Amino acid sequence: MNKSDWEKKYKNKIKERKKNFSTTSGIKIDRFYTQNNHSKNLDSKNSLPGEFPFTRGIQPTMYRGRLWTMRQYAGFGSAEETNKRFKYLLDEGQTGLSVAFDLPTQMGYDSDAAISKGEVGKVGVAIDSLQDMETLLEGVPLDKVSTSMTINATASMLLAMYIITAKKQGVPMDKITGTVQNDLLKEFIARGTYVFPPKPSVKITVDIMGYCKDHVPKWNPISVSGYHIREAGSTAVQELAFMIADAIEYLEIAQSRDLDITQICKRVSFFFAVHNNFFEEISKYRSARRIWSNILKNNFNITDDDACKFRVHSQTGGVTLTAQQPLNNIVRTAMQAMTAVLGGTQSLHTNSFDEALGLPTEDSAIIALRTQQILAYESEVADSIDPLAGSYLIEHLTDEIEKKVYEYLEIIKGKGGMIKCIEENYIQGEIEDSSFNFQIELEKKERIVVGVNDFVVTNEKVPPIQEIDSNLESNQIKKLNKLKERRNSKNIQICLKNLENAARQDKNIMPYIVEAVSEYCTIGEMTSSLVEVYGRFKGSN
Repeated sequence: MNKSDWEKKYKNKIKERKKNFSTTSGIKIDRFYTQNNHSKNLDSKNSLPGEFPFTRGIQPTMYRGRLWTMRQYAGFGSAEETNKRFKYLLDEGQTGLSVAFDLPTQMGYDSDAAISKGEVGKVGVAIDSLQDMETLLEGVPLDKVSTSMTINATASMLLAMYIITAKKQGVPMDKITGTVQNDLLKEFIARGTYVFPPKPSVKITVDIMGYCKDHVPKWNPISVSGYHIREAGSTAVQELAFMIADAIEYLEIAQSRDLDITQICKRVSFFFAVHNNFFEEISKYRSARRIWSNILKNNFNITDDDACKFRVHSQTGGVTLTAQQPLNNIVRTAMQAMTAVLGGTQSLHTNSFDEALGLPTEDSAIIALRTQQILAYESEVADSIDPLAGSYLIEHLTDEIEKKVYEYLEIIKGKGGMIKCIEENYIQGEIEDSSFNFQIELEKKERIVVGVNDFVVTNEKVPPIQEIDSNLESNQIKKLNKLKERRNSKNIQICLKNLENAARQDKNIMPYIVEAVSEYCTIGEMTSSLVEVYGRFKGSN
């Protein structure tokens, strides 16, 4: 019996829960799929694991050879407190560090700036200078641990601090491994922790890419982020399309500066959010690998297959977590983590169940880490590569996501590229529309969030919340003042002037950042020097 005959046979017997079934990206979901939904060249589109276009995974053995990196995101209060949390998580089996920085650090302000008041150490660790970075990483074996730093506008400064701290530990630049996020375009789209206007911001991003290629070869100089785009309200298709459009923009600028694109692409990584639509999210990974490899081959003439691999870190969806019935978030996170693994992620952070209420406690962070470990060692989902390949639904969604992403890329190209689209608010408008539509679906109960718009309970117990030392801000400022008193002020002024001049002359500023950091210039001081040249971007109201 074919599908058409089946439809006729059961026409009068079909009763369904709702009129329309679709993914959050608006892809219609049929009752079921058959081989007739797929083209005859499915095998050639999917290839085999480790083979171009990498639909089925970027490594020949994937998790059968090596499990994904379990990289829990952590950072709060002082460098001392965060160092203790890092060591605790490493002792509990975490295999990579991921650093959260407070807002002043992200925005280029020192802890003693008037604008920093009340924000020091609140959403991440406070880092003012090399002194804090040395404390943050004290006793952490930087030749063995890979570190991801979620930092953008001041990424050049934090990377320089990391490099010098590693050197002081006896670890040379060519041995350290990790990632700076360094994706400024998504800041203008979705997040807002920018410092400089778009064009100089992207210029600095490419400076870091060029510097790492020559001096820190095992470091990923950029993690192009779809995560924050998704958290702002985009669909899965928009997350992938806008992320890839950002990456294209960076590569085109690097190409215009005669940088070796093939070598840079070997160190470019990506960052996905993982939400609750199980099959769409798995398919998103498969589509992403296929799209990215073909773009590099066809648009940038890259012939080295190794450079065409879409390498991705994933984080479970923060915006999907609820303050209501927070223990339910453990289930959401476990489901999302399995999605990322079935999709073929290279590293993964699992959110703690209490993150809709505050920073994770030690107990909630351990549950999040144990979630990954149970998946890795008990579920056996990592034993087969791309185990859902050939599923009629998965293959359909993979193709549909790919088609819709290319449609967006054509629109962006037609409008003059990603920077132009951001300046004209096209991207932001698309995300706002998707976010609005999702909210309407929630209000109409066309989509259910357990504990929020259905299955609500009263008199909930609030779990313990991570406390931040009330004296943190004053202690951090005292420490900063003592540092400023004992530095060589003449060397500080020379370094800051050299940095400003390099920016004016359109040089790669990374060597000058490294020089300034080594003299214990602060993030606020270095940012101020660059603001003299680039200005500080205010954004639109």
